[in-house]
Amino acid sequence: MDPDAVAKGIESGELQVIDVRDDREWEAGRLPGSRHLLLAELPASAGSIDSETPVVFVCRGGSRSAMAAEAFRQSGYEAYNLSGGLVAWAESGLPLEPEDGQVVERSLT
Repeated sequence: MDPDAVAKGIESGELQVIDVRDDREWEAGRLPGSRHLLLAELPASAGSIDSETPVVFVCRGGSRSAMAAEAFRQSGYEAYNLSGGLVAWAESGLPLEPEDGQVVERSLT
């Protein structure tokens, strides 16, 4: 899903957003109203994600969230990936939380 479609879905309450980035990335900046679940925690947390509401997974550039979206689609969820990730969201001029939020490099540790 492109950033504008995700923004409209968030605004209308028709989408739930799960951010799969690491803690440092999450703290630096995130989509308004998103929920943080580390990618490694998704399998154990799947039951806490509403299977009746479309879900969009988010990461920095779209790779990690694409894997999550595919796995959830295979499990019967209406699951999407934010195309281009948080980078594309920010480049589209869409807001981040907190107010001074920013997109940071992924930590590889």
